[in-house]
Amino acid sequence: MVTAEPLPTLEIAQSLGLTPDEFERIKEILGRAPNFTELSVFSVMWSEHCSYKNSILQLKTLPRSGKRLLVGAGEENAGLVDIGGGLGCAFKIESHNHPSAIEPYQGAATGVGGIHRDIFTMGARPIASLNSLRFGKPDNPRMKHLIAGVVKGIGDYGNCFGVPTVGGEVYFYDCYHHDILVNAMSVGIVKAGETVSATAGEPGNPVLIVGSATGKDGIHGATFASADLSADSHEDLPAVQVGDPFQEKLLLEASLEAIQTGAIVGMQDMGAAGITCSTSEMSAKSGVGMRIDLDRVPQRQANMKAWEILLSESQERMLIVCKPGREAELKAVFDKWDLPCELIGETTPGGQLEYFWHGEKVAEVPADPLVLGGGAPVYVREQKTPEYLKEIEKFDATQIEVPADLQHVARKIWASPNIASKNWITQQYDSMVRTGTMTTNRPSDAAIVYVKGTRKALALTTDCNSAYVYADPYKGGMIAVSEAARNIVCAGGEPVAITNCLNFGNPYNPEVYYQFAQVIRGMGDACRKFETPVTGGNVSFYNQYTHNGKVIPVYPTPTIGMLGVLDDYDQAMTLDFKNPGDRIYLIGVSREDIGSSEYLREFHGVEYSTCPYFNLEEEWHLQQVIAKAIRQKLVESVHDVSDGGLFVSLLESAMPGGLGFSVQSLPGVRKDAWLFGEAQSRVIVSVRTEHSEALERFLKSENQPFENLGMVAGSEIMLDGENWGVVSDWKKTYDSLLSQIME
Repeated sequence: MVTAEPLPTLEIAQSLGLTPDEFERIKEILGRAPNFTELSVFSVMWSEHCSYKNSILQLKTLPRSGKRLLVGAGEENAGLVDIGGGLGCAFKIESHNHPSAIEPYQGAATGVGGIHRDIFTMGARPIASLNSLRFGKPDNPRMKHLIAGVVKGIGDYGNCFGVPTVGGEVYFYDCYHHDILVNAMSVGIVKAGETVSATAGEPGNPVLIVGSATGKDGIHGATFASADLSADSHEDLPAVQVGDPFQEKLLLEASLEAIQTGAIVGMQDMGAAGITCSTSEMSAKSGVGMRIDLDRVPQRQANMKAWEILLSESQERMLIVCKPGREAELKAVFDKWDLPCELIGETTPGGQLEYFWHGEKVAEVPADPLVLGGGAPVYVREQKTPEYLKEIEKFDATQIEVPADLQHVARKIWASPNIASKNWITQQYDSMVRTGTMTTNRPSDAAIVYVKGTRKALALTTDCNSAYVYADPYKGGMIAVSEAARNIVCAGGEPVAITNCLNFGNPYNPEVYYQFAQVIRGMGDACRKFETPVTGGNVSFYNQYTHNGKVIPVYPTPTIGMLGVLDDYDQAMTLDFKNPGDRIYLIGVSREDIGSSEYLREFHGVEYSTCPYFNLEEEWHLQQVIAKAIRQKLVESVHDVSDGGLFVSLLESAMPGGLGFSVQSLPGVRKDAWLFGEAQSRVIVSVRTEHSEALERFLKSENQPFENLGMVAGSEIMLDGENWGVVSDWKKTYDSLLSQIME
């Protein structure tokens, strides 16, 4: 019998994020009215953050199987892919958007800590971290505070934890002025046979909590993440967790050592919804229940209530289900690492979760109806084509005059925060710890991390140009996946699988849900074409802000984290020009296309324009050709054309070695489009003169269009015979711009 409490009203249920229909459904499931503790359990588990109730039907349309996948999408804490040689790679990306917008340092830091726990909970050792960040314009004082806090939070946690930050991306758009996006990705390696599942096994297994003590931080964090931010959101600060990277490092080593004992049945990170989530998901997965004594949970604050312990999202904690009689073995391991390890309950038959507090049952709920894939609610929301797309359809590039002074245009684009170096940010991250990063001093389109003890390396990237997605959600979704694959291929890798972090506004807004559904369709088509199944990730809705009665959602931002494999790290390819006199080629087609370009936004101030040219078949063919050219050692450098267009890509290849270039524009194509347009499916390569004829023969045999642009020069930049200065001057602007803004 559950302890009697005053029964919550509908108003209380709604204040916890539940709808009237959901409140009634809870009563039906329980066969009675819930008490406050039980209602709180349902509210966090049925939040969008935990249940994916507004997104799961769309997500199920994505390709979720492949020859290298070792677990199905969403089956475990992270995706797991076979990379050969008896090794698996666990990887995942997740958001920590709302917490970072309210308390940037801890919000970002705990996002990093949480995603690493998802990796080592599966038995994998994290070897690399990436991120994808979105901010408003950086010259705003509030935004400077958020940027500085987020970057320091990511850097401090990752550096202290001892995992290198090897890659990522940063964009600055007005739509992120209030709702910033902080997406963190972790990648780890595990040997075959040493993985751990988030399972509870059979009835009668002991249940232990390990790691940090539980406090009041993060309570209702999952609910907080599933609501709009407002001017009063700072009052929800207790929903932001507090991280301790040194404690997490101990937890990592202790957990990996504990796995070696063979005493563990299953293990799960305590992330969103804390004990509630881990107990319910592990139980539902195994078809068992649990009896949990909450007063046995180590607490770091006095007078905590039972529901606070259940919902706390205190960091650096795990739930472990172990084999009967082997609790002492695990406790000895965690004692060695000076970490609490307490027996708090056991698995039970019947599928009921029973939570006790000082001997009294304070809540009893069935596990299965709480969880995604079980009885959690599932909705299909209304879709409506966004009104702003009508403005985009009106865009006519012929109405944009080609500026007379294109060098002036180039310098203005080059000084855009979206194009300029992010070294003010990346220098705060340790990219060299563990000594596996191959691209710290040898730039490449994707980060390359070699797998110690083997000849293998991983190619890793995060990608999404949300301006493209805003202009055309379907095509933009395809481009996000395709650019990630292109970056992997340009780095010498084979695209294998993706994880994603889908950042959108309120799903109850039909225009937002239209964006979401179209993005999923585009992502799915591209993933099927590149044979890169979706291993998991997360959905982050409610990224919007109400200001003066107007709802301002962020651009739809489906961040793609992609994993590629190099069977031999000698296959790695870099983007930097190598030798004066090498020939430069554009592989792909120059087009009369300036849509959604940084050029249009930064120089002409055009907000509404069409998505850049993209054709999936053309993109796939280009990537096959580039991969062959690298394998045949026909090219010296490879770099894709993306943000800022061809001229920006040429400069990015020129800067590492201080080598300039002399190129000729293509007659018949408007020069601003040739220089700054962002039409997709284009790559620049440099080739030794003695290999240029072989490359051209190869490209013709593959029916791949190309342009002979010119040659690598000493230090000067020449365009159509006009001197545009020296590389070092352009590099000075590139390197200093963001630092000058921030400092």
